[in-house]
Amino acid sequence: MNFLAHAFLSFDQEKILVGNFIADFVKGRQIENFEEEIKRGIFLHREIDLFTDSHPLVKAGQSYLRPKFGHYSTVITDVFFDYFLIKNWSEFSASTVEDFIQKTYDTLDRHEDIFPERFANMYYWMKKDNWLLHYGEVEGIRRSLTGMAKRTRFDSKMEEAHLALIEFEDEFEVIFFAFFRELETFARQKLSELASHL
Repeated sequence: MNFLAHAFLSFDQEKILVGNFIADFVKGRQIENFEEEIKRGIFLHREIDLFTDSHPLVKAGQSYLRPKFGHYSTVITDVFFDYFLIKNWSEFSASTVEDFIQKTYDTLDRHEDIFPERFANMYYWMKKDNWLLHYGEVEGIRRSLTGMAKRTRFDSKMEEAHLALIEFEDEFEVIFFAFFRELETFARQKLSELASHL
């Protein structure tokens, strides 16, 4: 899952959201540097990613991408799902997506003193260029994936992936709706389990 989905799946719990955002930048024993609720957000992020990466509906969506993008299809579908989450935001939340995103930035700002350095550097640009909102536009998807393509060791062709979104938008949207409802239920249950164990 990409950043907006992780924010949504933090279910308005401030420190869960912070952990959810920094999770990919916390390695090994570094997790011991954080308080319990932040840790739960980190673990939740990892559980969400495992559930997503192994789900047959997600793999079905990636089948449209693998012939051209290979293993980068995983990253691309994560970004595509944020596009569909914004496009269909009113199906999932009573607030506007703009208000939710601003609240997300405000929450993260309150905890910037605990950000891992690499996340802090990325977050500066995320907020400055409002990545979270721009995931809702094909041009925003193009810019995001082009930026990722520049950081890959190999020719990922991700700068062209927005064309696949245009070509297969209807198919991906059906997959998104079927999958995301399951993911939301899973994340709520997993967060409850983590609360009782951590």
